[in-house]
Amino acid sequence: MTAIQPAKRPLPAPSLEEDYALLKQAAREAGELALTYFRKSITVKRKIDGSEVSEADLAVDVALKLGLHVPRPDYGWLSEESEDDPARLDCRRVWTVDPIDGTNAFLRHLPEWTISAALVEDGLPVLGVVFNPATNEFFHAMRGKGAFLNDKKITASTKATLDGALLIASGGLFKKKIWKDPWPEVETKWVNSVAYRLALVACGQADATISLSAKSEWDLAAAALIVEEAGGAITDHHGEPHVYNRPSPRFPSLVASGKALHPLLIDRTNRVDL
Repeated sequence: MTAIQPAKRPLPAPSLEEDYALLKQAAREAGELALTYFRKSITVKRKIDGSEVSEADLAVDVALKLGLHVPRPDYGWLSEESEDDPARLDCRRVWTVDPIDGTNAFLRHLPEWTISAALVEDGLPVLGVVFNPATNEFFHAMRGKGAFLNDKKITASTKATLDGALLIASGGLFKKKIWKDPWPEVETKWVNSVAYRLALVACGQADATISLSAKSEWDLAAAALIVEEAGGAITDHHGEPHVYNRPSPRFPSLVASGKALHPLLIDRTNRVDL
């Protein structure tokens, strides 16, 4: 007589806390791997769009997939350096990563590149890490729990006027003829990695960052959460929020700052036709 086997109960879904620990560990390990390629002679190729990709980008992509996607096979996967699988659109949770954000800086031996990795749930980032291994800056956040740099809580700028504001953007942007009104005197600086720009805004090292060129979900997901959890605001140039895990993972633009400054920026950028 065959014994009746009890039905197997499905394993409970991992908690966000468990995923947070997994994400931080994977990002740190990916950063350590990236450092072994940094300031070395490495193989570089051109993508179809003309941008550069190195053996370091691809190696870190594999490391993140092994550290994140393999332990969570039911989660979707979206990475700059992986072929997009439409199956992610049916997943509630999606790992969204840029293995090396700021490849241009990485290849030119500048410490302005980051490992950017997030967990998106129902269209919104809920966990995010932006790690600059070259400077040992580890930014991280969980939705509703605040944002941190090397485990110390951070807050975005409270500046409420544009005069004298420090904006991470191309200095020439504010001199273009696209603006209805001239900008007041602002300071500008350039940082190659989009995720790093946002992280610097989140910790108050800059008042805002603006980009009127298209960005991808993997550029923004992790750092966007860090900005929001630091008390900042991030939208497109019309003030519309970014929604993630869409068929086309592209956004038209980016405006991020402390909450007090954000409406003043949108008042100007909203009138620009891209």
